[in-house]
Amino acid sequence: MKTSKQRGSSPALFLACALLACVAHARADALSELAGFSNFSGVDLNQLSATGVRTERAPKMASPRFLSVQSVYVVPRLPAREVEILQQWTPTQHPELHVFLHNDLPAAPGPENFTRLRNLPDNGPMRALISNGQRPGILQLSNAEAQKLAAATGGGSPATANFWADTLAARARAFATGGSAAQAPYENGGQSIRSSQELNGLLQSQDKIRRQFAGLLESSGIGRGGGGMRPSQYWELLSVEDEGVLTLGASYNRAGANGTHQMADTLYYASGGYYVTLTLWQLWPVNVGGKPSTLVWRGDMVSSASLAGLRGIERLASESSMIKNIGRAVNLYRRDTLNR
Repeated sequence: MKTSKQRGSSPALFLACALLACVAHARADALSELAGFSNFSGVDLNQLSATGVRTERAPKMASPRFLSVQSVYVVPRLPAREVEILQQWTPTQHPELHVFLHNDLPAAPGPENFTRLRNLPDNGPMRALISNGQRPGILQLSNAEAQKLAAATGGGSPATANFWADTLAARARAFATGGSAAQAPYENGGQSIRSSQELNGLLQSQDKIRRQFAGLLESSGIGRGGGGMRPSQYWELLSVEDEGVLTLGASYNRAGANGTHQMADTLYYASGGYYVTLTLWQLWPVNVGGKPSTLVWRGDMVSSASLAGLRGIERLASESSMIKNIGRAVNLYRRDTLNR
């Protein structure tokens, strides 16, 4: 006579097999979805987890001033926790990333949220920022803002700090209510550049990515405004090509089906260096080496006037530099947050 164990699998064994099947299915779904919209196919999660970040240039974009890089990596925690950590981490602790100040902003920012502008670091990039403010048409401002800066420059550094506090606060409030479409254009350099048009151009140049993030883009209103999702705003002081840049940013996140998440971060205003940037993240729950983990795809896009005139080896060098810088930032982030 057969025992109950001989007659069939135990409930515990059946449950274990079902869980393994679910994990394998989730891994397959994540890798299939990744291959469907990104540069990456044939990804081995165990190998990727062991070797770190893979970063590659994206296909050619519609405008010569656009550039994009894609990355993929694994972290040893689930997507919901990864979103929290991504939102908390800032690059200011790593001088090699050239971000000097990072400050979160309230829903309705005012000049009082920019008091750190009164004590800028004394270094080459900051001196370049001050010098650029004294040369008409160099910084990215509206005509009205440029006139105010010219008046403030004659009053010395406190007046200039007050100008930037007022200007950044006004732009941040406009973004909070109307998104990038409510931003005053950069127009004192001889042409009119709108951040909303630049963001839309970046997305239109990469249709698969735009469709992958359609829900988040629609609810956030990135590139047009009026999406209804409240952004988390911040401002930064950083260095681009050895020149100080003041910038305003906003981030969003959205939970998806089956434990997935999407995030977006845009630097929608910059005093120089580039017009806008946009970074997107897609996060999937996976199991790597028996541990709950997250497969992360990251796409970085930038619009910059300095890219427009690059051809051949110069453009390749710029792409290689962007790949190197993003790879460095991701690796530092992964090292900082490994045990969190």
